[in-house]
Amino acid sequence: MTTTTAAAVPRPGIRLSKPVKVAAILVAWVLIWIPTHGTHTLSLSPADLTPLHEWLNEVNDTVGANRNSSPIFLYFFNEIRAGIDALVTFVQALISQPSFGRPVPVLGWLGVVAVVAYISWFFGNWRVALLAAGGFVFFGLQGLWQESMDTLALTLSAVAISLLIGIPLGIWAGLSDRFNALVTPVLDFMQTMPTFVYLAPLTLLFLIGPASATIATLIYAMPPAIRITAHAIRSVPRAAVEATDSLGATGRQTLTGVLLPLSKRTIVLGVNQTIMAALSMVTIAALIDAPGLGKTVIKALQTLDVGTAFNAGLAIVVMAIVLDRVTTAASNRVRQVGTTHRFRRPVAAGLGVLTAICCYMSYTYVWAAEFPDQAGVGRAISRGADEVTLWAQTELSTATEAIKNLVTFALLNPLQSLLVESPWWLVGAVVVLLAALIGTVRTAVTTAACVALLIGTGLWQDSMTTLAMTIVATLLVMVLGVVVGVWMGRNRFADRIIRPALDAGQTMPAFVYLVPFLALFSATRFTAIVAAVVFAAPVAIKIVADGVRGISATTVEAATAAGSNTWQLITKVQLPMARSSLTLAANQGLIYVLSMVVVGGLVGAGALGYDVVAGFSQGQLYGKGLAAGAAIVLLGIMLDRIARASSPSNSPKGHR
Repeated sequence: MTTTTAAAVPRPGIRLSKPVKVAAILVAWVLIWIPTHGTHTLSLSPADLTPLHEWLNEVNDTVGANRNSSPIFLYFFNEIRAGIDALVTFVQALISQPSFGRPVPVLGWLGVVAVVAYISWFFGNWRVALLAAGGFVFFGLQGLWQESMDTLALTLSAVAISLLIGIPLGIWAGLSDRFNALVTPVLDFMQTMPTFVYLAPLTLLFLIGPASATIATLIYAMPPAIRITAHAIRSVPRAAVEATDSLGATGRQTLTGVLLPLSKRTIVLGVNQTIMAALSMVTIAALIDAPGLGKTVIKALQTLDVGTAFNAGLAIVVMAIVLDRVTTAASNRVRQVGTTHRFRRPVAAGLGVLTAICCYMSYTYVWAAEFPDQAGVGRAISRGADEVTLWAQTELSTATEAIKNLVTFALLNPLQSLLVESPWWLVGAVVVLLAALIGTVRTAVTTAACVALLIGTGLWQDSMTTLAMTIVATLLVMVLGVVVGVWMGRNRFADRIIRPALDAGQTMPAFVYLVPFLALFSATRFTAIVAAVVFAAPVAIKIVADGVRGISATTVEAATAAGSNTWQLITKVQLPMARSSLTLAANQGLIYVLSMVVVGGLVGAGALGYDVVAGFSQGQLYGKGLAAGAAIVLLGIMLDRIARASSPSNSPKGHR
């Protein structure tokens, strides 16, 4: 009887934790890699094309041959391109500097500065007006007036179309739960997809030039307008809407009399975010022949001209600051409705007359239309940037070389060898197993589909090289995110000092800081990794800092009272409780790093980034470049789903 009872008692089994299982899978991968590496790697030489690439080339050729005969192009795509080209040309004709082949603009430099200052004062205040006027005069002193106006014209055109479409869609999404649920995945896809990827398809439909650049920019800039407008409508107090309904107001009256007035300030914030997104994308769109400052930066990148790139990059940053301050001031003024000074109207009328006089003078007199050739400031800035770069190359070469070698030989080379030299079936099995272990069956199925489609692109080896660089860059981003983010989260003074630098890092276009990194580290994979880290780290740092700061003060005080020192408080309390923020930081870091893949192709990273860039410049590689863009999207979807699945909020609840 005793024996039977003892046999009936279940013996406790050994349960392995999830990290141990992950480690076991990785160890098994390495052990299998040792005898199998170099086999079934699906390698493809740079000049080789798969049937898919050749088919895409044929599609490109067919589209080019039928562009002026096919009805869908004659009456749809060509009409859209012509309309957008006309809009951009119209805006350029208003503010562009007169030169050979260009008509005299309606507004010369004096008129533009006067109008910008007046608008800034009207929607903001005197300080914003002085900042805006000084910033635009600075463009001329840099010798970049024409390039700056081209960038501004393209930005304003894209923003106008984005708001014309985005705000009505945002209002619809705010009013309709069904439409909001329908549009949210589309917006997620538009924001997750790296910006460079949809440049190639757009050139197929609209050719290179301002039209494609404007469409690419509005695709990138429209999601913030839709999301923030929908959020603004949904954030209106329910009591205000119910009170209006009780008075018998129609839906249209409720929208125009309650919802829009009460959400006006938030909608203006959406306009601000749309402008910032458009300005950053206009610079990138220089790859498809968008005019403006971006083209200057790319030319400097090709010739390693650090000074010219820094001068143009500084102009982009100044324009971003001016546009940001003007729209932010407009948002604040909307909030302060009813506090208008009694002298404001006479002052506005007087300044309006003065602005009109400046516009007339800029149209009539050459000196007021064409900015004087005063590029001394720009030459001084370029010279200073060159001198600093030369000093860094001379004095810091030992340190920079040591850092580059450490990351390359200790992290990048081993990981790249493991990914690139493993058989494709081994990498696919490991990735799917990890997805199933970290997430759910749905995560594993999505990952398996992405792996299969990556194989179908014919760019498996380039995809693995890109994946290795992405993982290394994300690890470095998370190291910075944890170290600096915890410091900022625990120290308000550090937060006030560091946060403006993070804002500048997010505002400055990626092309700007590529050139000094290229000068310091030469054209290597490490240069691309550093550029990706600089681009992605600010987002991760802010998320970690906010997560640490959001921990209850009572919890921190209790841990301190229990005798925890600073290290124990961070590692045992704050970081574990901020786990969801750490996961989100890793997710966003991955996405931001991956969005820099194509930029990395410009600075020696090779792999998918180079394939995309080569597809722009070499017609016979167009299909390969298009397939590389699809591969980047697939990597992004796969990494995003695995990272999301690892979030504590998405983890399945266990039963005790």
